[in-house]
Amino acid sequence: MSMNEDHPDDAPTIFGKDVRTWTSPPGRFLVCAHHRIAHRSSAGTASTLGLVAGGVVVAVSTAAAITVYDDVTGRFGVQRLDAPALRLGKRLRSPAANTAAGTIARLFGPIGMPLLTLGAGSALALRRRRAEPLGFVTAAGAGSLAMTLLGKQLIHRNRPPHRDAAPPYEHSPSFPSGHTINAASVMSVLAYLIILRQRRRRGEVAVAVGAGATIAAVGASRVLLGAHWFTDVAMGWTAGFGWATAVITTHRLHLTAAHRRTQANCEDQHRTTPIT
Repeated sequence: MSMNEDHPDDAPTIFGKDVRTWTSPPGRFLVCAHHRIAHRSSAGTASTLGLVAGGVVVAVSTAAAITVYDDVTGRFGVQRLDAPALRLGKRLRSPAANTAAGTIARLFGPIGMPLLTLGAGSALALRRRRAEPLGFVTAAGAGSLAMTLLGKQLIHRNRPPHRDAAPPYEHSPSFPSGHTINAASVMSVLAYLIILRQRRRRGEVAVAVGAGATIAAVGASRVLLGAHWFTDVAMGWTAGFGWATAVITTHRLHLTAAHRRTQANCEDQHRTTPIT
């Protein structure tokens, strides 16, 4: 991953805020820790370790959330959300809606999603002439797949009965929704990387709304088809956004470590001004 410094006029920003600015003490601590690792080894090593650390935190949190879910669902009626959502999905079905939901299932499924991830990441990498976009988008996809497999191994939940579902039918465990985790993780990271180089607020809003609508549509389509219960989808959104946050944070640290002022700022861990 490149450590090239951005030109001041081409600073990476999200809605006007430079993502290399960290105002909290934990944030400044992470910046300096990442910078020291990058200085002693390489930027790639620092980012890889950051992703591993973030992945551990997200995996432990996801496993804990799944365990709590499994423990309370019978006692507190979490699954009471599922039957009404499935009934609503069945009422909303139509030939056009089913076709659209089936198309979404294929695009964000086990074949379409890796192709989308690698294709979009490669396009960003070629456009920016650096490998880091592909690396971070791939990390988002690989992490979401790992969380899906972890959840399905821990909770062997049955999917809605085929009599209540519409094709294409699924046969793996239901919890959590892999399509939803993949969409939330990858689309969030892609939107972040694209917005970084947008210079018009209208473009930033369009990318954010488009990504959010896509993530919502993927989750809703799984309930409409009867491929998943609503709580499968809700956990998919939660875990997917959690992992995307870890990937985005690591990328921000990568950009900050490449900035010319980071080394000087990190010499004083107790300063009161933010790292910029």
